[in-house]
Amino acid sequence: MRVLLSLLLGLSVSAAALAEDVIVSHAIAERGEPQYPADYPHWDYVNPDAPRQGYVTYGVRGTFDNFNRFAQRGTTPAGIRNYLFDPLMISNSDEVGVYYGLIAEQVEYAADNSWIIFHLNPEATFQDGEPIKASDVAFTFNLFMEDGVPQFKTNYEGVTVEALDSGRVRFDLEKPDKSLLVGLATLPVFPEHEFADLDFSEPFDEVPLGSGAYTISDYSMGQFVVYERLDDYWAKDHPAWVGQLNFDFERYDYYLDDTVLLEAFKKGEYDFRQENVAKDWATAYTGDNFDAGYIIKEEIPNELPHAMQSFVFNIENPQFQDRRVRMAINMLFDFEWTNENLFYGAYNRTQSYFQNTEYMADSLPQGRELEILEEFRDELPAEVFSEVYENFSSDGSGNIRPQLRQAVTLLREAGYVSRNGVMVNNETGEPLSFEMLLYSPSFERIAIPFRENLARAGITMDIRTVDVTQYTNRMRERDYDMLVSTLGGGTYPASTSLMLQFHSSYLDSTYNSIGLQNPVIDTLVEGIRDNQQNDEELLAYGRALDRVLLWHYYVIPQWHIGAYRVAYWNKFARPETRPRYALGASTWWLDTEAAATLPDRNAR
Repeated sequence: MRVLLSLLLGLSVSAAALAEDVIVSHAIAERGEPQYPADYPHWDYVNPDAPRQGYVTYGVRGTFDNFNRFAQRGTTPAGIRNYLFDPLMISNSDEVGVYYGLIAEQVEYAADNSWIIFHLNPEATFQDGEPIKASDVAFTFNLFMEDGVPQFKTNYEGVTVEALDSGRVRFDLEKPDKSLLVGLATLPVFPEHEFADLDFSEPFDEVPLGSGAYTISDYSMGQFVVYERLDDYWAKDHPAWVGQLNFDFERYDYYLDDTVLLEAFKKGEYDFRQENVAKDWATAYTGDNFDAGYIIKEEIPNELPHAMQSFVFNIENPQFQDRRVRMAINMLFDFEWTNENLFYGAYNRTQSYFQNTEYMADSLPQGRELEILEEFRDELPAEVFSEVYENFSSDGSGNIRPQLRQAVTLLREAGYVSRNGVMVNNETGEPLSFEMLLYSPSFERIAIPFRENLARAGITMDIRTVDVTQYTNRMRERDYDMLVSTLGGGTYPASTSLMLQFHSSYLDSTYNSIGLQNPVIDTLVEGIRDNQQNDEELLAYGRALDRVLLWHYYVIPQWHIGAYRVAYWNKFARPETRPRYALGASTWWLDTEAAATLPDRNAR
């Protein structure tokens, strides 16, 4: 329970003048109140009696070449941050933006959100048994500020940290911001005695000392990694971990090809798979092991909010700076044909950056939202005020002549002409061409029909598929024309993620994949940031942001589905209750009786 305290700041001045409201709590929420009390025994969606035993193997496409998740180059193995490093506080999958004590067992913060003190759990230790001290937290924060990724430095600019004593660390904010306070709760903690001599900006070729429940006990760089649960992990019986950490070993095997990855699963090389390719789900999950019941194929319904998965324009590139060009290209993506012929009708088209939430701009602006938008009427597309955004659509036949005519008209208005079947800039003679950057070959079959439609309008789109490392490096260097990314999302507009994705101050961040430098969008995102605790204002600013982003055609919306598609070898048991906002695979455990009925295979 939160306790409101009055702290006297001095004895020589009246208490009324110098009292400061301070909140002391076992949890901190970006919005509203925490669901779980201070004495909660475990999350509602776990089995507290789940056995901890056994081995689980996962398959991953790609490779890895370092063990520093926060290096400014290189690729790390799946799960390394979650396994090796605990944060100050921990979230659960029933709530969003709410954090409970872990390394920090309690928080104390100003009611005006100008500072926060984390009180560390005296039992918290690193994996070598050394106690986690406030100085380690301060060291970690300063390390991120000095050598971490650029977006961290930008986000926490002006924040200072001080270790008050061994068990208390204080952060002061230059400007009060509840989202920043909550964000600090997610800070992982590194051991100063281990990391002080390391170059944090560079990849690590050796396993670092962590603070989490698992360490890496075996690996072959780029091929596989094995995480082993530590018997002496200090928080193994903490309420946040009851019913979880259920496997002694968790292994990730790496594959370079999607087809090989799927076939390896069907042959028993690994245990669990969540499928994102509709064609494979509809056609490839068959065979003797399915018929015998050794592999379970299951769709688990959900009602999750969805972010905007999309083809993203890099509007820093000159060919995409005109809205009419982006709009024309958008018209030539035929979702209806794609869904019927490539996805077996599995998907719904995404219409919003906040799909399936009340923040969708699914009606004309009115009330407070309209007041906000009116201030920028001359800087916004006229449709913002007069139309409800809808994606361009077709009849699904593959005949897109109406869309093609509209697209060509828009391109002519934008200064392009067709010469010998090629759309060129009338002033410079430059052809309208761009490259779509991909890291998954499964997207190529979606991109190819899109490319063909573009070619009919005289537009050239090259498809470039690279490995994950190259893709990551090109994103960091902003060396792309178009890529696939996910923007927005969440049960409400969360200020931290939206600042990273859309605010001009984060232009150099890989999260700002569009390359936005739009003063109106900056103002809307700042309005979201400043009104996280004001439901009415947040709703107005959220819908306004959604509407403005949509009508600028910065992305080509893709699709979403209302279910998890999972397949797994029949060796697992799981709780009856699933968490509200996740699949909950972290709560599954080994069913030894079921596992004993499976045939011999390479996965344990």
